[in-house]
Amino acid sequence: MEIKGKLSIEALRAQVAAETIETVVVAFTDHYGRLVGKRCAADFFVEEVATAGTHACNYLLTTDMEMEPVAGYALANWQKGYGDFHLVPDLATLRVADWLDKTALVLCDVHQPNHEPERIAPRGVLKKQLAALHEEGFSSAAASELEYYLFEHSYRQAHGQHYQDLKPVGWYREDYHILQGTRTEQFTGRVRRHLQRSGVPVETSKGEWGLGQHELNIRYAEALEMADRHVVYKQCLKEVADSLGYAVTFMAKYAEDQAGSSCHLHLSLWRNGENAFAGTEDFDGVACSDTFRWFLGGWLRYTPELMPFFAPTVNSYKRFQDASWAPTRLAWSYDNRTAGFRVVGQGASLRIECRLPGADCNPYLAFAAALAAGLQGIKDKVEPPTAFVGDAYAADSLPLVSTSLAAATARFEASDFAKNAFGEDVVQHYAHFFRTECQAYERAVTDWERKRYFEQI
Repeated sequence: MEIKGKLSIEALRAQVAAETIETVVVAFTDHYGRLVGKRCAADFFVEEVATAGTHACNYLLTTDMEMEPVAGYALANWQKGYGDFHLVPDLATLRVADWLDKTALVLCDVHQPNHEPERIAPRGVLKKQLAALHEEGFSSAAASELEYYLFEHSYRQAHGQHYQDLKPVGWYREDYHILQGTRTEQFTGRVRRHLQRSGVPVETSKGEWGLGQHELNIRYAEALEMADRHVVYKQCLKEVADSLGYAVTFMAKYAEDQAGSSCHLHLSLWRNGENAFAGTEDFDGVACSDTFRWFLGGWLRYTPELMPFFAPTVNSYKRFQDASWAPTRLAWSYDNRTAGFRVVGQGASLRIECRLPGADCNPYLAFAAALAAGLQGIKDKVEPPTAFVGDAYAADSLPLVSTSLAAATARFEASDFAKNAFGEDVVQHYAHFFRTECQAYERAVTDWERKRYFEQI
């Protein structure tokens, strides 16, 4: 199916000749899921970069949030001189960046200087799992449901205020309210239209539970395409907000008294054009196949070992609070929002919704973790536990979700399953990244500490 806003290289050449496209953003995601890369003159892109690729410093997969090079990575370091990656544009991702003036955007695969794919790059991690899935005869259908908060301050104003006392665009809980949604159509309507014209088909937008919190859902796709759409979506919303004097945050838990922002993952496997999860077997009230049952069993079994791929920041774990719409127990249930895994749909629409990831997740890593765990479940015929019924928040017998990035990282680093699924070098690289994030937090002196201890201690 042709997607509006997607470009073939021939169509791009025509637009470059007509001077309707003058710039091409060439980008990939870092560990955090941020787009990094460069802008190319459009004629140079079609003449050179589209076929020969371009380069970027390999320190981009070894930095912290402030772009400081971090010691301890085998991939790149001062001793190796911080050389270049080779960036290979995936022309299937070429699209109009409708929110920017006369601009197109293409996502890249990261290759080593010898032109071998760099397995540590987030998109490469997902592509490896999809290759394993395809070897078993399956394809995927995936969606990521992103939530975010919108503020009346600009990013510069928010920074100047140290991100304190920010004014959300809403002043009461607006979940599904049309009136408050109308008030933010200057932003939300604009981003819906920009996404539609940028090869990211939109389904719906709505107010969410928190003050100024919203959800905008895009159509499902194969997992790699969905992850690509996810990162374009976030870039679009941030840049449109910036242009309008707003600020948008995808923090998992931006305020202790407000709901967290999630990124629920929806996933099903397909074979020969049919949903491989669908079936006639009655499993705790769900008509399903063995494939569904075993995939669910594997996803549940290995999630504790893969939590940093679902919840990658210190802030991620502050979202996991009882009665908060975020899960605190590992269980599956049918159409039950208190469980970590919510099964929804039936027949061709039967799918698993994992409610663990927050809006801060890197979609390539989150989908890679889900596919690796589920595929292992199929191979080992892992039986899931009995479906949970009731309020999972009140079920003390259920296993708890990890409570900190430090604990989750230790379990990830020790996981033989993770090493077999992704490669020991990949696990060591990301474990170092997550530990570095923990150490930065542990060194920081926070406003909470000053308020608590400055005078009273």
